Amino acid sequence: MAESSSHSAALQIDHVTKRYGSGSTEVTAVRDVSLSVSPGEIVLIMGPSGSGKTTLLSMLGALLKPTEGTIQLNGTTISALEENRLPDIRLRQFGFIFQDFNLLSALTAVENVAIVGELAGIKSGEARRKAAALLTELGLKERLDFRPEKLSGGEKQRVAIARALVNDPTLILADEPTANLDSKIGHEIMRLLRRIAKEQGRSVIIVSHDQRIKDIADRVLWLEDGEFKETVTMAIDPICGMSVEREKAVHLNWEGQDYYFCAKGCRSEFEDKLKSMS
Repeated sequence: MAESSSHSAALQIDHVTKRYGSGSTEVTAVRDVSLSVSPGEIVLIMGPSGSGKTTLLSMLGALLKPTEGTIQLNGTTISALEENRLPDIRLRQFGFIFQDFNLLSALTAVENVAIVGELAGIKSGEARRKAAALLTELGLKERLDFRPEKLSGGEKQRVAIARALVNDPTLILADEPTANLDSKIGHEIMRLLRRIAKEQGRSVIIVSHDQRIKDIADRVLWLEDGEFKETVTMAIDPICGMSVEREKAVHLNWEGQDYYFCAKGCRSEFEDKLKSMS
């Protein structure tokens, strides 16, 4: 179980199991998983290869139906919908970010983003304007008319993020989004995704092996043998703004309120501020 404390969940997963095969060849890829994700919350799911992360992400994205349990998005039980209803739900409610970017090589950056908006029902001119605005916000103003082969890995990933955002999705699903990027660029882009998701109230679920992006998540879940084994709860250092693991952070309780810091220096600075105010 890995419940969020919020009651206004954008995504609600209840006792989801996925089995493949039957009899002696039956394999349980995901086992009795429950999860609640609030609007604007960023959840990072980590775990070893073969732990069920991709299967879980596929079910959350309505690409795969669970064997048991329910998945609700904005109050709609998507796991119970007929197959012919799912493409429209995927197009309008989800944004997908893939590790190999999946951009169309014949289209420019702005066209790669606009086409998803058009498929979701936005008029062509409006879709292009929206795509250009998103790409500009992601730092690609000078690259709108470049085709993918002219873009760096980091630039391609920014295009992929803009494409995931253009249809105003409830939920963004990212599969190993930093796998093909060096760590500095990958971390910068994930921070950018975090900022936009928070500003727009979009829920984000990231599946990754990349330990270096833990600090952009509100929660880190560990999936092993198809089950959540532990939850790492993150807190924001009030001095430097970094996300820190509560269990490993430098802690301060001040007048009944708990604060968490990345280092003693930040805690000292915070204590000095509190003392000067009291």
